[in-house]
Amino acid sequence: MQHTTEADETILRSVLDGWKADVDRHRPERVADLFTEDAIFQGLHPYSVGRPGIAAYYDAQPLGMTAGYRVLETRRPADDLVLGYLGVDFSFTDRPTVAVKLGVLLRRTERGWAIAHYQVSRLDGTP
Repeated sequence: MQHTTEADETILRSVLDGWKADVDRHRPERVADLFTEDAIFQGLHPYSVGRPGIAAYYDAQPLGMTAGYRVLETRRPADDLVLGYLGVDFSFTDRPTVAVKLGVLLRRTERGWAIAHYQVSRLDGTP
C-alpha cells in the first residue's frame, strides 16, 4: 500500500465537497448519487447497502444539519481506490455539534470517483 497525500486529498475533496454541499442543503437523493450502487454505509444507525438506504438515512436527518470535515489521512491501496480518514463535525440548529471520525473508501467508476464504503465512529471525549 502506497502512502500519498496531495493527489489523493484532491480526489477526496472532489467527492466530499459535493457530499457536504448536498448534506448542508438536505438533498438526500443527491447525496446518495455520490455513492456506488452497492456502497456499504454505516452512519450512527444500523448499516445499509446501496443508494436507497443512504438516501433514507440522510432524508431522516433534521433540516438545518450541516457537515464540516477535515482530511486527517489518505492512502492509495490500489490505483482505482482512495482511502480517507476524516474528522467531521455535524452541526444542528437546535442541539450541540456531533463530532465523529469518518472512514471512506472511494472507488473510480465509469462515472468518476464514488464512495464505496462509509464508516462513522463516534469517539466521545477525544479530540
